[in-house]
Amino acid sequence: MGRVFFAMGMSLDGYVEDADGSFDFAVPDDEVHRIANEQARDAAVFVFGRRMYELMESYWPAAAAAPDELSEVAAEFARVYVQTPRVVVSDSLGEVPDGVRLVRRADAAAEVARLAREHEGHIEVGGPTLAAALFDLIDEFRMWVNPVAVGGGKPYFPAGGEQLRLRPLEQRAFASGTLYLRYERVR
Repeated sequence: MGRVFFAMGMSLDGYVEDADGSFDFAVPDDEVHRIANEQARDAAVFVFGRRMYELMESYWPAAAAAPDELSEVAAEFARVYVQTPRVVVSDSLGEVPDGVRLVRRADAAAEVARLAREHEGHIEVGGPTLAAALFDLIDEFRMWVNPVAVGGGKPYFPAGGEQLRLRPLEQRAFASGTLYLRYERVR
């Protein structure tokens, strides 16, 4: 059975987006990107909310088609991205390209649970709004904590939930000051 992961960059004060909706503060350097590439290679499926999907899909397939224009680490991620099955959860999209499956929001939890049952690898959830909607299904939280405080915006963890007990699994520090923290939900 697969496990459901939520991995995302965040500010030191806990936000994945600043008050203007930007997450430019979380763009990884090559050292951090290499570790993210390793994790992406291990994903059985990427499941994105619409906004994260549009951001990823607007760049990575075209980048994969022109790898000579990318750094080695970015070209590697582009290859992994287009080779990994992708699911987008959206009620507003009407169609998606080959390699992507569209799931409506009302069916998202059932679909992610089915994917976890059918795959041995991990199911990687992308996007904080989707992660909040699927919160009870998430087995592991992976945080790329960037050395910046943004003062507000969209939090990594949804507000108003019950206490969440976590067990630390891994931590790494990078030359850029980014910290990688990996926690497992205690069930």
